[in-house]
Amino acid sequence: MAAQPDQPMTRTDEAETVRIMAERLRRLRKANGLSLRQLADATGTSASFLSQLERGLSGASTSTLIRIANSFGTSISELFACAEGGKDPVLRRHMRPTLPVTNGQRKMLLSRRPLTHFETYIAEFDMGGSSGDDAYTHGDSNEMILVLRGQVRLELGSDSHDLDEGDSVEYATSVPHRVVNIGDGTAEVLFMISPPTSTSKYVDEFRNKVGGAG
Repeated sequence: MAAQPDQPMTRTDEAETVRIMAERLRRLRKANGLSLRQLADATGTSASFLSQLERGLSGASTSTLIRIANSFGTSISELFACAEGGKDPVLRRHMRPTLPVTNGQRKMLLSRRPLTHFETYIAEFDMGGSSGDDAYTHGDSNEMILVLRGQVRLELGSDSHDLDEGDSVEYATSVPHRVVNIGDGTAEVLFMISPPTSTSKYVDEFRNKVGGAG
């Protein structure tokens, strides 16, 4: 039987693509705490145009979509990415996307892409390991850490907090912070951030542990 040629996109396919993009734009804007006017000012568009775009009533040029995506710290491809609802909702431990080990820390991404309402990571710290040599900030969101195992010290602004297993702290990501393992074994810490502050470029650095780097 002869192979069938590729079929052109139907109007139904086009409508679904527009729907996905419109929904993704609306979710990203709300997750970033932006009004239509604020996003319009940041992208050189108008609030009325963005409103129509989010309702699937209008299209946009590639350059405009790139500016919008950049304002969210993501890529244009993620604006059209299909929802992951059809994928296995379970992320197995051995499948966690992971960064290379630095400063005695192994950082793993738990949240599905694209990051919209929140982002979640687990970090394992070797004895004496830390989140880095210096305290750091990222955006102006809410972050909570929960110690799952071991003992860590959270340096938060001018304060310092020693945390045991089960302890948690919530703070603004705009406050300089650093985590260091002060226990005599491996420490495991859960990080939860809302709305997300990581850029698409940073998330791209995570690699699946199965058949890949990391």
